[in-house]
Amino acid sequence: MVPAGGAARRLGGVDKPAVSVGGRPLLDRVLDACADAATAVVVGPRRPTARPVVYAREDPPGGGPLAALDAGLRHTTAPVVLVLSADLPFLTGVTVRALLAAATADGADGADGALLRDAEGRDQPLVAAYRAAPLRRALDAVRAGHGTLAGRPLRALSEQLSLRPVSDPTATASFDCDTWEDIDAARARIREHGTVLDEWITAAKAELGIELDVDTAALLDLARDAAHGVARPAAPLTTFLVGYAAAQQGRDVSALAAKVAALANRWAAESAENADATPEAAPEAKPKAKPAE
Repeated sequence: MVPAGGAARRLGGVDKPAVSVGGRPLLDRVLDACADAATAVVVGPRRPTARPVVYAREDPPGGGPLAALDAGLRHTTAPVVLVLSADLPFLTGVTVRALLAAATADGADGADGALLRDAEGRDQPLVAAYRAAPLRRALDAVRAGHGTLAGRPLRALSEQLSLRPVSDPTATASFDCDTWEDIDAARARIREHGTVLDEWITAAKAELGIELDVDTAALLDLARDAAHGVARPAAPLTTFLVGYAAAQQGRDVSALAAKVAALANRWAAESAENADATPEAAPEAKPKAKPAE
């Protein structure tokens, strides 16, 4: 479930889930982190999304996080529900799986779920996995105590649940975008040297509607070998051909990349042999000067 009906006042009322970070809407980035979910419920106004979703609406619209959770639960019978804020640009499947594992682990503490705890020790109830039954009971208790869920804070819910913390020591998964400064920071972070290629490949795969493991190092090595051993324009063409062959033949990209890299190296070796075997041209003889008449 993704609550996505907030007013985003600190962003001037812009449709925050639709704001682009790394070329993709924030909402799509969050949905991508839970691609294995049987059902994705987005609570808020309808928006285009990269994957099919079920839409729900709070009562009243914009009624806050507890009203959003209540609306979303009406569209699922799953025993465990993942609740994710719509403004988490760096959330990944790794964190999602850690939350689900903690929420469903057997133990004596009788936990009702698990939530992310950021680097400063703050719990994030909108980055969490809940057992659906105790979550419903807690929402009913808040409604019974206050007559409504609208406008009630998240702590009114979390106080009634026993939740295991899952640490986020680097504050990456829990980084959320509340202000334009946060948006700018997220966009800059995506373009950092150590992450830009992975971010770009993930975005390109989502845009193309494909899912495959990409051995970035192998493909970069192949591009280098093709550029040096054949010609610079051969680099992008060769990597395209390897990808096309992998798709057509159902073969491993890394194995095909190694095969074509060997071909490029043979080209380079032949070129070097030819250069070594070519005799140096004799210097041209200078024309003799004509004798004076």
